[in-house]
Amino acid sequence: MVRKSAHKAEWKPGLKLLHMGHQPVLPATKLSGKMDKPLISRRLVDSDSSLAEFPSEAPKVGILGSGDFARSLATRLVGSGLSVVVGSRHPKRMVGLFPSAAKVTFQAEAVGSPEVIFVAVFREHYSSLCGLSDQLAGKILVDVSNPTEQEHLQHRESNAEYLASLFPTCTVVKAFNVISAWTLQAGLRDGNRQVPICSDQPEAKRTVSELAHAMGFTPVDMGSLASAREIEAIPLRLLPGWKVPTILALGLFIFFYTYNFIRDVLQPYVQENKNEFYKLPFSVVNTTPPCVAYVLLSLVYLPGVLAATLQLWRGTKYHRFPDWLDHWLQHRKQIGLLSFFCAALHAVYSVCLPVRISYRYNLVNLAIKQVLTNKSHLWVEENVWRMEIYLSLGVLALGVLSLLAVTSLPSIANSLNWREFNFVQSTLGFVALVLSTLHTLTYGWTRAFEESSYKFYLPPTFTLTLLVPCVVILVKGLFLLPCLSHRLSKIRRGWEKDSAVKFTLPMDHALAQKTSHV
Repeated sequence: MVRKSAHKAEWKPGLKLLHMGHQPVLPATKLSGKMDKPLISRRLVDSDSSLAEFPSEAPKVGILGSGDFARSLATRLVGSGLSVVVGSRHPKRMVGLFPSAAKVTFQAEAVGSPEVIFVAVFREHYSSLCGLSDQLAGKILVDVSNPTEQEHLQHRESNAEYLASLFPTCTVVKAFNVISAWTLQAGLRDGNRQVPICSDQPEAKRTVSELAHAMGFTPVDMGSLASAREIEAIPLRLLPGWKVPTILALGLFIFFYTYNFIRDVLQPYVQENKNEFYKLPFSVVNTTPPCVAYVLLSLVYLPGVLAATLQLWRGTKYHRFPDWLDHWLQHRKQIGLLSFFCAALHAVYSVCLPVRISYRYNLVNLAIKQVLTNKSHLWVEENVWRMEIYLSLGVLALGVLSLLAVTSLPSIANSLNWREFNFVQSTLGFVALVLSTLHTLTYGWTRAFEESSYKFYLPPTFTLTLLVPCVVILVKGLFLLPCLSHRLSKIRRGWEKDSAVKFTLPMDHALAQKTSHV
């Protein structure tokens, strides 16, 4: 417990936060509630028109700027037990937008006492702060700005480096630019808590790191201020890990859609003079996502098979995989989620099949044809069983895929240990692939052997989708053989074919396989 001082305490670098174990504790303050709860409350948000007073003993932090990020930052800092003073060009107009515990004043007054000052203004407004050079001398300036993509390409130096050139007597730290205003206000959930920090002064980095800890974030030291350009590029990236998987899924969709169009629409029009172009918006689309989902799911487990084959062939795990295989392994999560998306899309389309007016017309025509042929009971036992099994396997496959997708979420994955996560993603994932294969085979039934199924001499679509999954299942089955599984287990535990080091597996071979994931 820290005793409150009767006089006004200043927050000096290196003396900002007292540590008890690994948790930072603010001097002379007591944090209320948990940091992962929303910080917006009536007590913090409600303000009056007067400039609010704040506890003099709380560590004081300054903010230059009165925009959305500055307001969210002030809310977070106040909720973390810090004393906040905001510098604005129009303090009386902006005071109502900030928490009542934060003091809103002119910029010159705001930078007087705080040792750490957040610069929450755009790059083009940095020069307007040059009049405060004398007051800012020796202070820590935390640059939270982000450039646009055009500005990032246009300027060779980062915003933080430019700010440091304008204020050579200050220590500039780049931090908090990857945190959104919503995260600052609403509190942390299960998103990324990391805050990359860089500066040329280690002491300044330590000061801002302790401040980030007090706010509930996890600081990450990125080195000198030269790393600021890399940090500023992080918010500019738009799903970098999804580019290749998305292109792959889009390419497969175009291929299978074109293939189905040729077989289901173009062939009847050319050879039978039937106009079935009405199938383009729905029927052809509905037959395309399951093909894409099935192939993508097999592509999730194919790189693991290739990696294991390489390790068996080389007799060691210490040789690097080829770059293309390494990148493929890193994109398996995205490929799997896209597979689930296509499977879910197929399920929704299939549920909507009876709603189509074309389906109703065909159903009425079938009923009339049955009446005209004097057939009172139309029932084909084989087709009934095939469809029942087909739908059941499809539902089971989609259910397992849903479980895989859910466990890919950070909030769920973080609650599982490695063995549980590996069981769901690896074992249940392979079960999903087997169920999808049985689902596809049941759909095909005997169609692959019927001459009428080869339209324009093209094989049925499902036969194309079976190629990669069947190879994966076959090779996976071979790896279960004792001669291969035993050797692969030894390699993954460090054994090398050409090494002079003797290596023996533990007596409980099954236990070793379950606990070793090197």
